Parts: sequence; structure tokens; C-alpha cells
Amino acid sequence: MRAPRDGWTVERLGALQDLDAVVAVAEASFLNGWTRAMFVRELERPDTAHLFVVRGSAGHVAGYCSAWLVSDELHINGLAIAPALRRQGAARALVRHALGEGWRLGASEALLEVRRSNRAARRLYDAAGFTVRGVRPRYYVQPVDDALILGRRL
Repeated sequence: MRAPRDGWTVERLGALQDLDAVVAVAEASFLNGWTRAMFVRELERPDTAHLFVVRGSAGHVAGYCSAWLVSDELHINGLAIAPALRRQGAARALVRHALGEGWRLGASEALLEVRRSNRAARRLYDAAGFTVRGVRPRYYVQPVDDALILGRRL
């Protein structure tokens, strides 16, 4: 577990504890969010899949970040914060932690996809040093939107 930074604590979720809270954040954040079974599959692959949770000062789960370490690349697959806790620094704490863990584990680059229309996420990733590497036209559905492929060196 990383020491609190800006009032947030980030740790790797290594068991089924708090999984219901993670699923609730996903459901509140995405129309087609990950299911409980999808998160369980991530936990079953600890060598590749990393699921981080961010907690507030009371210890509650405020959000999560799912990432894969593939060769020397960290792929951020999903990141969400509970709606009532957004814009308070939890997402920044998660991104910092995920990037640090990726670097510690040997990744030299981080990649992710984000909806073109998701301005808040784009500001977050821009502030973390990500730049646009490409576009996947009409990648997302409900609603249809392009995916921007973002990357940064670690």
C-alpha cells in the first residue's frame, strides 16, 4: 500500500475484498462497464493484470484502475471514480500509482484508449504527460465515439 497522498491511499486489490465496491463504481461510471466476472478474471491473472483501488481517508473505495503489464508496456484498461468523489484528486493518485508500478515492474511506456468526447479524462491524462498516438474511428458504442490512443514514456 502506498502512503496517503492528497488524502488518498492507493493499493493493489489482490482478493475479492472490496470487489462489490469496484463493480458499483464501474456501473455508475460506464454504460457498458465491466461486470463482476470480468474483474474476477483480472484478479485470477496477477502476473499480467493489476487492479488498483483508491481509498479515501475513511478507507472506502473511491475508484479503481485496471492495467495490464505486457512485455515492457503498461496498458491502462479502465479507470473510474465514484461520481460523488470526482474532481478531488483520486484519479490523479491512481494514475501516478499505476505509472509508478508499471515503471517498477519494467515497463518503459504506458498506453490507453479514451473517448474523444471525454474531456475530463483527456485533461487528466494530458496532465500526466500522455499524448495522442492515434485514433480508432467509431471504436466506442452507446454512444458512438472515436477512441484516442494515448501514450507516454515512463
